[in-house]
Amino acid sequence: MDGNGRWAKNKGLARVIGHREGVKATRRVVRQVRKLGIPYLTLYALSTENLNRPKKELQALFNLLRHYIKKELDKLVKNGVQLKIIGRVEVLPKDVQGLIKEAVERSKDCKDMVLIIALAYGARDEILRAFKRLAKAGRKNFSERDFSNYLDTAGIPDPDLLIRTGAEMRISNFLLWQIAYTELYFTKTLWPDFGARHLGKALQEYQRRERRFGLTSEQIQQKRMI
Repeated sequence: MDGNGRWAKNKGLARVIGHREGVKATRRVVRQVRKLGIPYLTLYALSTENLNRPKKELQALFNLLRHYIKKELDKLVKNGVQLKIIGRVEVLPKDVQGLIKEAVERSKDCKDMVLIIALAYGARDEILRAFKRLAKAGRKNFSERDFSNYLDTAGIPDPDLLIRTGAEMRISNFLLWQIAYTELYFTKTLWPDFGARHLGKALQEYQRRERRFGLTSEQIQQKRMI
């Protein structure tokens, strides 16, 4: 979800306008993902580093988050979308924490799609917190699967595809553990302009790729024949 600020700057508008248009893009993408039957969608809404932005911009972002949850929750539940939040929710404003708690609780039984929103999230921070949980639990010997169960994304499959909008060619501290074998797709399209057509193009590119997970192409073909 990158490029809101640059979108606004390119048009001579305030950054908050870019964020508002970004919310509209979020609605479009969630709607299209559900329509396509994709079971999981994770959106990187606010990083731990973003918390250092000017207070005025953060307040605008929190206001948009409040508005989104209040306006969209009934629609999400009606359409069978379960909401999950990853990140340090405890550092968000108290009323936002309350809205998140209510939204997660109300949507917990929805089965058609899972929408995961990363808020006050950083992958390094997530990994560090997971190690602290392991230490607190007295775990000294554990597998990768065991470790995954202590991450914010416990119980959620690793992503198949990561789409980075806004022309930046980096991961920006997002799901570093989970994307070990995720396909990466970078687009110059800024998030406010991103829609069904752009998503379709990314999915077509993903379908053309051969995911080998460390195996050879021949091994993959043999597995398909079994």
